[in-house]
Amino acid sequence: MKRTLVAMAAVATTLTASSCSLDATSKSADSDTVTVVVGYQSKTINTVTAGTLLKAKGFLEKRLDDIGRSSGKHYDVQWQDYDTGAPITAQMVAEKIDIGSMGDYPLLINGSKTQANERAKTELVSVTGYSPTGALNMIVVPPASTARTVDDLKGQKVSASVGSAGHGTLVRALDTAGVDPKSGVEVLNQQPQVGASALESGQVQALSQFVAWPGLLVFQNKAKLLYDGAEGNYPTFHGVVVRRAYADQHPEVLDAFLQAQLDATDFLNQNPLEAAKLVADGSGLPPEVVYLYNGPGGTSFDTTLKPSLVQALKGDVPYLKSIGDFADLNVDGFVSDGAIRKAFRARGQDYDAALNSATNPSLLKGRDPVCNVAVSDPKLAGELWVDGTDATQPAANPGCLLRAVREATARGATVRAAYVSDAEFGTRWFADKSVWVRDGSDFLPFGTVAGAERYTGAHPGAAVVDYQQALAGAV
Repeated sequence: MKRTLVAMAAVATTLTASSCSLDATSKSADSDTVTVVVGYQSKTINTVTAGTLLKAKGFLEKRLDDIGRSSGKHYDVQWQDYDTGAPITAQMVAEKIDIGSMGDYPLLINGSKTQANERAKTELVSVTGYSPTGALNMIVVPPASTARTVDDLKGQKVSASVGSAGHGTLVRALDTAGVDPKSGVEVLNQQPQVGASALESGQVQALSQFVAWPGLLVFQNKAKLLYDGAEGNYPTFHGVVVRRAYADQHPEVLDAFLQAQLDATDFLNQNPLEAAKLVADGSGLPPEVVYLYNGPGGTSFDTTLKPSLVQALKGDVPYLKSIGDFADLNVDGFVSDGAIRKAFRARGQDYDAALNSATNPSLLKGRDPVCNVAVSDPKLAGELWVDGTDATQPAANPGCLLRAVREATARGATVRAAYVSDAEFGTRWFADKSVWVRDGSDFLPFGTVAGAERYTGAHPGAAVVDYQQALAGAV
């Protein structure tokens, strides 16, 4: 009996030792693998350099593999796709996402909600894309709507994702129009795709959203533009946040991420059409819609944390307080440019020069083959995308673009998209969805009816014409 007990004890000791050994081996193996969870929004075009395009090109994985070859560590990158910034923030609060990208209002909410927990606390480390005027966050209405201005939405139902850049655009637009954002309209808090369906079915009379939803609905002939955020002339941007505890534990991951983001930014600015096709594949959006936003003269893809954007972020705080639970956030403490400055230095680039530049890194240029002139003024330039071609065709001005479309159609080519700059605000928009005005021999595109009417009201003799009339009349 004693021998049996001794034997059993020996077996138990062996099993326990074996178990501890296996556990130690497992932990040792785990310690060689670093998990990187990235939250992104595939359909939010302004974030693609930290999300959809970054993932498609594999820049982050390549950067981390380079680090792993020298350190012996393996990096497991996990991508989590969401429709808005809110669920990314929720996952960061739960310490389940390490790096995320989202718009300006959601960024503030992210900083506010994570600050109470040191392990969840985040910091804003870079910008993905921005508009100095707030362009491309838009309000759209059904094609048959009689609404001409934001004031016409009074008493109506409007779909928006509360706390998003799209909702912020709505609030600012209503304020400017003298309509109380709380009582003047009924806001339905909906995810973008739900709001799109609600607009199409008539459950709401307008939808206010961030990119790329307004452009998508207009492209699909399911909506028309009522209000361009550029009318508010207030900067808007999207950026990248990281959990500080994670960055402190794995600083090489943040360094690699920002280098990869810079890789993606350079790729997009140098190859906008190819980038648009990759983003379209990764997001399910039509390439023509993606290219509206990430094409030359669209969103400024620039990673620097410009003072004007930080100041705009501070100006967004009252809006967030007005919609509910928002803990005060020290914006200056939330914004951290140390890592992105380090990334620039590692590439031998001048961060301050980029910081102080207000020029869109991607602008239309080249020679207009129809008017046979150089494309020199970004505010007038347009672009034609003909099916079956590997490159787009630049146009020096709206008249040249109209002629290019007319000539392409006459020879039997299929126009995938034609892009123009709004004559009032400079926003890149679809030529065939624009409101055109004839002023003498010139044809001018406007994104909205209100914009066209502001122009005709100030220019006697100018008149609104339809797209076909503009095509026929361009000389």
